[in-house]
Order: sequence, then structure tokens, then C-alpha cells
Amino acid sequence: MSAVAHDEHGPGSRNGSRVIFARGQAIGGPSWRDLVGEGLAVLREIRRTPRRIHIGPVPLGDGHPVIVLPAFLCSDHMSRGFRDWLHALGYAVEGWGAGVNIGPTANAVAAVDAILKHCTETSGRKASLVGVSLGGVLARALANAHPELVRRVITVCSPFRLPTATPLEPFYRALMPLHSGEQLMLAQLTAPPPVPTTAIYSPRDGVVAWRSCVDAPGPNRENIAIDGAHTTMLANPKTLRVIVERLALPEPSLASG
Repeated sequence: MSAVAHDEHGPGSRNGSRVIFARGQAIGGPSWRDLVGEGLAVLREIRRTPRRIHIGPVPLGDGHPVIVLPAFLCSDHMSRGFRDWLHALGYAVEGWGAGVNIGPTANAVAAVDAILKHCTETSGRKASLVGVSLGGVLARALANAHPELVRRVITVCSPFRLPTATPLEPFYRALMPLHSGEQLMLAQLTAPPPVPTTAIYSPRDGVVAWRSCVDAPGPNRENIAIDGAHTTMLANPKTLRVIVERLALPEPSLASG
């Protein structure tokens, strides 16, 4: 991880991309079987009738703000049903409001910064961050930049430990010239956020290397394995239960850190 902070060529360069993406046997990427499983999972989700998911009784929210950050190449539309569900439970829920997530562009970094400050200033309370895939990477960077404003971070299949491996690498590399905010994001990834974190991952992830979605052991950090597809993880009942149970936990005191 130290190589991330000291890459003299910058993350937008050829060397910088090697910091992000594994080469050779540095980390095992998703298998073809798991990649095919992602497509099948999406088809099953599309054909699901009714679309409602029943997970049983869950704790109600306490009204604190929750910001949901979307996955790579997705927008707030992707998480609308999830956000509506959290809102019905009693949370003040916001999307990120920056359109399609194509990575850490200047617009994306400014947008998440602004929404965090707006939510916390309006409510007078810290916000929880829920990030899906690349959205979780941005969530952790945001928590590192403003730990005084963040209550906890929950990531869902987010490759925040570099390097990672993904079949989406060509698309991400093509967009890297637009990632003016990436240097800051990578630097802030060198240490876990100083707030409670929950990293949800799937050993059958067909989109990113699951080992890059797991946090190093430490205080106030937990990793939770859930069997399922990356692309439909936010609709998985087990994932939803973990998220809402963590959001319902009381805000840690300064003494418990």
C-alpha cells in the first residue's frame, strides 16, 4: 500500500495504473465461472416477480443521514429502491447526485464532499456512508478526509485494497485521464478510515478480486462474507440485513474511538 502514496509518476500514468491493477500472479482475479454467474444473477433479478425482497423484522432508523454512493458506471438510479427502503426505515437518505460514477473525477470528488457537508450541517449529526463497489472506495476516501463528519462506513464488494483485478480494467483505464481526483483518493486509501467500518464481500465475486474487498484486521473493522453475485449484492437479503443492523448501531463515543 505504501507504493500508492509514493508513486512518483502519479495514478494517471502507466506506472500509476500498475499500482491499481495487479499484473501476473500478484492477486487472483475473478474466475470465468464467477463472471458468468454475474450475468445469470442479473437475469434472475430482472425476472424476479414480485421484485420486493422480504428479510423479516429489522431495526428502525434513528433519523441520522445516510449517503449511498453508486458502483462504477452506475448512477443513483441503481440504488433508488435501496434508498427508498432505508428512508422508510427512518433514515435521512441521500444519493451522491453526481450522475454516472466513472471514477474519481473532480466533479465526483466535489459532489461527495458537498453532500456530506450539507447533510451533516443540516441535521447536526454525523452521516453514515454506504458505498457499492467503486462507490465504497470513494466512501472510505471521504471518511479519511472528513472523519469528524462520518459515523461509519459500509462497503459492498468494494476493491479498496490495492492492487485489484477486474474484467472492467480496460474501461477504467480508458477513463483514467478524467480522474483528476484519483491522486487524493489513492493517498487516502493507504490507511483505513478512523471510523467504524464494515466490509461486505463475496468469495464468488465475478467483477473484482474479492481479496481486495477485505480490510486488514484492526479495531472497529469487520469483514463479512456473503455468498452471492457482485452485481446483485445490494438486493441480497443477507446484505440488506447486515447493512441495516450496522446502521442501527449507536454512534461511537469519542472515548471508544
